Amino acid sequence: MSAGAPSCSPWMKQLTSASRQGHHGRVLHLFFTRLRSGDHGAVDPHPAAVPTALRACARLGNASSGRLIHALVITRFPSLASDAVAATALLDMYAKCGLVASARRVFEEMPRSDDLVAWNALLAGYARHGLPERALALAIKMRGQGLRPDLVTWNAVVSGFALAGDDQMAEDLIRAMQDDGFRPDVVTWTSLVSGSVLNFHYDRARTLFRRMVSAGTRVLPSSATIASILPAFANVADVKRGKEVHAYAVVAGAEHDLTVSSALVDMYAKCGLVLEAHRVFDKMAERSTVTWNSMIFGLANSGHCQEAIGLFDRMLCDGARPDHLTFTAVLTACSYGGMVELGKGLYRAMKEEHGIEPRLEHYACMVHLLGRAGKLAEAYDFIRAMPLEPDCFVWGALLGACRSHGNVKLAELAASHLLTVEPANAANCLLFSDALASAGRQDDVLKMKRLAKRRRMKKLDGCSWLESA
Repeated sequence: MSAGAPSCSPWMKQLTSASRQGHHGRVLHLFFTRLRSGDHGAVDPHPAAVPTALRACARLGNASSGRLIHALVITRFPSLASDAVAATALLDMYAKCGLVASARRVFEEMPRSDDLVAWNALLAGYARHGLPERALALAIKMRGQGLRPDLVTWNAVVSGFALAGDDQMAEDLIRAMQDDGFRPDVVTWTSLVSGSVLNFHYDRARTLFRRMVSAGTRVLPSSATIASILPAFANVADVKRGKEVHAYAVVAGAEHDLTVSSALVDMYAKCGLVLEAHRVFDKMAERSTVTWNSMIFGLANSGHCQEAIGLFDRMLCDGARPDHLTFTAVLTACSYGGMVELGKGLYRAMKEEHGIEPRLEHYACMVHLLGRAGKLAEAYDFIRAMPLEPDCFVWGALLGACRSHGNVKLAELAASHLLTVEPANAANCLLFSDALASAGRQDDVLKMKRLAKRRRMKKLDGCSWLESA
């Protein structure tokens, strides 16, 4: 198809339809299949196809396909290299995939310097990927070149500092934004709420949300705002207020939004209300991998291990694609349910059938699985065979299992590694002390207590699961 082909071609209609429906994987399949279908692979795409395919790459975070499309533009479709829409889509793809340096190069090669959309795309890339100061510098440079920042510009800069946890700077920028004639909108508020939650400033996040709701119809929380605030209740098990937000979502008609429903499942599951989580889960018309993961984790952590495994099987039957967190969830279920052989099989399938390379959390789950079942020697051999350096969770899982099963010798070995990897955590000393006390070695228990006191150790958060081995 030539560059001048009509936009109503069946192929282009399919591509556009898939993009509008959010089927971004299909967009890329259609795009690359079309390129391969012509004589000698020389079929030119419709001019609108390249930006559409690049937007799909951006939504999927698929930088490798984006780079390939960039190479195709340079080598086979040079007329598109100077196209402002294609160049902006390319810049946006790199920015959203975290390749900010590549985005900057595309920006600098663009023929026009007055394209506000391109400036905002690069600026948002800086803000999104932890470079808020560079985003602000770019906004100042924009004004210096005669371009007035718009609401999108201001929201991107505010979001950058909110995500970085710099609440004061975010507030200062909102005042500057108002001085520039722009009123904060729902995107501004959602950025503040989301940034507060991501930085564990839960009280601030809840205060901001209440301010939004109490402001009346001037700025109403969106689905994105509601999904952003719910983790603030999940992580402190503040289920009463979480239910109030759920009620607000129902009234606002946002309950069935995928991100809101997924966040509700996660909140109820983390609060231990598995039936509530299941109720929301079962009513969902569609589910993301995040939704499945939250429900499987919730079931596993509440002791419904067989049901968690059954839900994983259902996930696969529904065609959902598991990720590394899915396997952390099902391995956790196997561990708590004592399903050692099933856990081993799932661990193998993770890599062999699903192409997911094990991470440290998967190794820790396997050590936990073997250790809880009393297979301490096998757990230690597993650690020794790891291609990665074991971290505190891996050694902690072994130490917790040794304490439960009274293996002081192996506990001593695990504790020595833990004190090297995480010397300031008193929980490791406590676990080892418990193992020594169970073996009647009171003198050694006193030595460990003196060591903890001498090093001024503190009990670090996030290690309690190790103690349940």
